[in-house]
Amino acid sequence: MSDTTTALIALDWGTSSLRGFRLSAAGEVLETRASAHGIQHLPEPGEAGFEAAFAALCGDWLAAGPVPVVAGGMVGSAQGWRKVPYLSCPMQLAGLYGAAERVVTRDGVEILLAPGLIFEPEGGTPEVMRGEEIQIAGTLAGRPDWQRASTLVLPGTHCKWAEIRDGSVTGFATYMTGEIFALLRGHSILGRLMSDAPVSEDTRNGAFARGVAQAAEAGPGDLTRQLFSTRTLGLTGQLPGGALADYCSGLLIGHEIVSGLRDSGDGPVVLVGSGVLCARYGEALRQLSGRDPAAIIENPAPAGLHRFARDAGLLRQES
Repeated sequence: MSDTTTALIALDWGTSSLRGFRLSAAGEVLETRASAHGIQHLPEPGEAGFEAAFAALCGDWLAAGPVPVVAGGMVGSAQGWRKVPYLSCPMQLAGLYGAAERVVTRDGVEILLAPGLIFEPEGGTPEVMRGEEIQIAGTLAGRPDWQRASTLVLPGTHCKWAEIRDGSVTGFATYMTGEIFALLRGHSILGRLMSDAPVSEDTRNGAFARGVAQAAEAGPGDLTRQLFSTRTLGLTGQLPGGALADYCSGLLIGHEIVSGLRDSGDGPVVLVGSGVLCARYGEALRQLSGRDPAAIIENPAPAGLHRFARDAGLLRQES
């Protein structure tokens, strides 16, 4: 019989949204809530806005009795409730709590904020993440094989490719694939021929695969030249408007995966994020490398926040 006693309140607090999880001591998600009160959409400015958003989402959970509260994501950024420093890679995920910061609400509730990670490769440019480290920790929880050696890919607005060795994030890279796609579709000449006109699933999948194939054949500097083909394939009728976004997506994701695989290790590739988007990444990965992703993990944030709280000593250790 599962334990339904609240042992932890965990917050995944991003730029545009806030999610709250009521967790048991074992990490089981007992209840999930969400609001639009991300750090850029608070009900009022400043600390009062953070307090109001937190109380609106979790007030009745807290009223039932005192429990520890942890939070990860952009709530710990310079624009967040309190700035939490970045920890340098390589970084053992079990040590995230060492740089955590605490905020205390007017009602005396203490919230432990997780740090982000920074990777500064020799001779390269710095990389940062904030929030993804919690998803990585959740993905690796209970998977010693992935902890030993794996590549975690977290598609999204800014996709992260993280290298894992012996429980540490040894390094990572950021690809602005999602943001570039949104800009091209909404604010460029390429988007003018894209449409939501219905086309068959086979046509859309074929257009995506065609974009991936173009990426596989590309040389240095070819991306911007190839992107223009999104327009010419539409102008010449070789692709219908309803499939042009898929082609453009295939080009961008394909270029990302070619680059990411070049710098990744030989371990399994695990996809973390939205099932629909990760499925597209999986298709491109198979097309470019012949490899299947080891898994698609859709919502590891609760497990990552639970691990963060446990490592910080906020939860009773099970005997």
